[in-house]
Amino acid sequence: QLQLVESGGGLVQPGGSLRLSCAASRLSLDLYAIGWFRQAPGKARERVSCISASGASTNYAEPVKGRFTISRDNAKSPVYLQMNNLKREDTAVYYCAAARSVCPREDLSFTSWGQGTQVTVSS
Repeated sequence: QLQLVESGGGLVQPGGSLRLSCAASRLSLDLYAIGWFRQAPGKARERVSCISASGASTNYAEPVKGRFTISRDNAKSPVYLQMNNLKREDTAVYYCAAARSVCPREDLSFTSWGQGTQVTVSS
């Protein structure tokens, strides 16, 4: 079973940057599309970005377009979420999740989830 581990969260000032990583503890990620999600206190979980298994297709939620970049290098490397110009409203627990091959329309198609990493944007 695919197990995902996120890292890279922390406390950053508004306008700062963080890079999150999503790695697989057992299997390779090369067959999976990887999505990044976030959930702030009292709010619903939202999909932030997704990258297909091949890396050829990416998409972003409107609030993060132009500020966040999702990437992957090869089958053995993590999937990264580079977050620039962070805002207070980006504060949330960030999760990565895996789906087969392409980024699905439905969040229910993501079948493996990590434990999450906290991102706090505050001065």
